[in-house]
Amino acid sequence: MEATLFYILAAVLLTGILFAITARQAVRSIVYLVTSFFALALMFYLLGAPLIAAFEVIIYAGAIMVLFLFVIMMLELESPEKLPQPHFKNWLPALLLAGAVVGSLVVLLCSRLQAVPPGFVEIPVRQFAFALFKQYGVAVEVVSMQLLFALVGALYLGRRR
Repeated sequence: MEATLFYILAAVLLTGILFAITARQAVRSIVYLVTSFFALALMFYLLGAPLIAAFEVIIYAGAIMVLFLFVIMMLELESPEKLPQPHFKNWLPALLLAGAVVGSLVVLLCSRLQAVPPGFVEIPVRQFAFALFKQYGVAVEVVSMQLLFALVGALYLGRRR
């Protein structure tokens, strides 16, 4: 059953990313991307990494997507008056993908699967954080600087002349 859920979530992830790339409106692209992040978080949980799954939801689906929405609003790519009113058929793919993610979550919670499969060693959060920032601190800082540069670049491109 775990393998079936994993493949369903992988299909949702790939489909959501494909829709995010091909969406014509940036806000719809973000909705598909958030759905993909939730599917990826459930995949991490199935692989025995509940802390990484929580990071995926908190950091990427939460903070980074809010940052993207903020940048889109600052750039004013499309004025709301010119956009057509959304119809149900426009949101149907996102609703189907979100339904698959929620259904997988319900099945996962109802089946009472262990978060950590047998054979894995659990480590405390403090030890994980120490290893992350002691051994990979430079990589974490490089990624944060890349996000900062992307934000500055988007603001530069969107400024009015």
